[in-house]
Amino acid sequence: MSDVLELVEARLLMALGKPDARAAVTFLGTDRIEVLRYADGELVRYVTLGMSANPMTDPASPSPDHHPSTSRSAAPLSVVLADPLRGPRAELVLTVRNGRADTDKVLRSLAVLAASPQVEGVIVAPGASLDVGEPLWPGAPFTSVLVTEGGGLVEDLELDDPMDPVRFLPLLPMTPNEAAWKRVHGAAALEERWLQHGTDLRDPLRSGVPLD
Repeated sequence: MSDVLELVEARLLMALGKPDARAAVTFLGTDRIEVLRYADGELVRYVTLGMSANPMTDPASPSPDHHPSTSRSAAPLSVVLADPLRGPRAELVLTVRNGRADTDKVLRSLAVLAASPQVEGVIVAPGASLDVGEPLWPGAPFTSVLVTEGGGLVEDLELDDPMDPVRFLPLLPMTPNEAAWKRVHGAAALEERWLQHGTDLRDPLRSGVPLD
């Protein structure tokens, strides 16, 4: 669906301008994921390009076009085919303060997260936690991110029916303690805790919020 990615890149150009750098990562058995970098004075934004080429599908859900056979002699299906058109689509957006850490090394981590729907069959949606199992960039106090609601920085991209729109979902880095606390109390509670303490979520060097 290269035409979808062309539309996505056009939307990013309209919202953020031209990227000042881009890198491509390909994992075995997956489509290529690019990460675009947009430096804007104090802030730098990293946006994936490639995750939205195909819809995200829960492997436990059968295709809407599949109708179980009524024949007693028919063997059960062992493979569920994903719908090639229907299903949520998204790209990921990370915004951090420029020049405070070596955040450009986050490109591979973002590509790993963007490939997770293909690799692990997960649906990435607001409120979800995504973990790369190592620092997001060298020396980062974060190994995971919280996916939040999009539509502010980059508006949803509407596609022709029956395809779902492409959503541009912001990511908020979490420390391991914050991620563990979020698993117990939920995303809304963690975001409220950040708000109460005036946490600068764009600071790549920030410490974890008090959780007592």
